[in-house]
Amino acid sequence: MKIDLVAVGKTVDKNFIASIKEYVNRLSHYAQFSFIEIPELKNTKNLSEDQQKQKEEELIMQAISDNDELILLDEHGTEFTSVGFSEYLQKKMNAGGKRLVFLIGGPYGFSPNVYKRANGKVSLSKMTFSHQMIRLIFVEQIYRAFTILRGEPYHHE
Repeated sequence: MKIDLVAVGKTVDKNFIASIKEYVNRLSHYAQFSFIEIPELKNTKNLSEDQQKQKEEELIMQAISDNDELILLDEHGTEFTSVGFSEYLQKKMNAGGKRLVFLIGGPYGFSPNVYKRANGKVSLSKMTFSHQMIRLIFVEQIYRAFTILRGEPYHHE
């Protein structure tokens, strides 16, 4: 199964970029994994939140296919421990789909149609993180999940 992390907007902090690349590299030993950035919208000052979410929806729908298992990173999603997330990921992989897509939305979240299209929602915390930071945190959690599944010493209980 291919696993992708798709994010609306570019990662701009060079430290986050380097760290994300490091974890993407590490993940290549466990799975076919990609980090995909959807270009952020230009000239959004004249757009309402709903209009912005609608335009982002168009870009998101172009980045996914009908057969993808789409999981939104959303504050109202299910929270997991790292071990619980590794079990969740294993179940998704065992289900046998071709592509599992985790999606980080834009600054105002997702449009109603993206919510309808989603197969699930995951929350990383009740706290709020920047959209830049969450990319690194989540790619590290995917890496951690694989090390847990393999019984490797990266994760300590």
